[in-house]
Amino acid sequence: MTLPSMKTVHLNTKWGILERVSIFRRFFSFLWDKILVCSIAGPIQYRRLTRPDSSSSSSSPVEVVVVDDNKNLPEDHPPMICNGNEADSDLVSLKISLLGDCQIGKTSFLIKYVGDEQEKSLQLTGLNLVNKTLFVQGAGIAFSIWDVGGDSNSLDLLPIACKNAVAILFMFDLTSRCTLNGVVGWYSQARKWNQTAIPILVGTKFDDFVGLPPDLQWTIVTQARAYARAMNATLFFSSATHNINVNKIFKFIMAKLFNLPWTVERNLTIGEPIIDF
Repeated sequence: MTLPSMKTVHLNTKWGILERVSIFRRFFSFLWDKILVCSIAGPIQYRRLTRPDSSSSSSSPVEVVVVDDNKNLPEDHPPMICNGNEADSDLVSLKISLLGDCQIGKTSFLIKYVGDEQEKSLQLTGLNLVNKTLFVQGAGIAFSIWDVGGDSNSLDLLPIACKNAVAILFMFDLTSRCTLNGVVGWYSQARKWNQTAIPILVGTKFDDFVGLPPDLQWTIVTQARAYARAMNATLFFSSATHNINVNKIFKFIMAKLFNLPWTVERNLTIGEPIIDF
């Protein structure tokens, strides 16, 4: 074998080894991400909160207090207060998953609700995990919110994202009908791994939606309501930019889970943020 051919064989062998090392590195990186996610997901335990005593001196509806969340409320909204002793409260862990296509505003929606608290979040490939604690009737509620990426590579994360979730938000961009059509696929996949979670259909970017022609708005509203009925889901139109229905959605989830005396008002007026159930 000549010297040039020997050098060529040596170079090809070197590149082959490097390629194998690169493949193993990507595999172990993916495996480590899985281990981290699985180590975070614990069993979900919660208890039913009792209704206030009718003989109590206060007959006002239950108020939910959100830690450091008053900054996310509209300026004319009164500060939230806590009923009960925070230090003695029982901690209730609730897992909520956000599903939907890419670029529909899931992460903006999440940040609007929890605030930009990076120290309480964990970002993995195709997945954001964020925790938020609030108090209601003296019980501490620890939300574990799983924001799943919207590309095809994120489908592998659906089993762990949906397992033990008490509610799943199926989200779409109100200005993009193809993302609304995509909800069908997300719903069918999620139900393979969780048949009991509360389904909520959430349309994002309502502030852009109101700029669409009225006939197109009507078409989207009609289609979204039809999908919500088929999914047996409550429909909310929301805007992270103007904090429209963001906090209300999570308050609705708690009222649903714990049978709290709080109800949401239906709104089917075209041009206003739709709420349908």
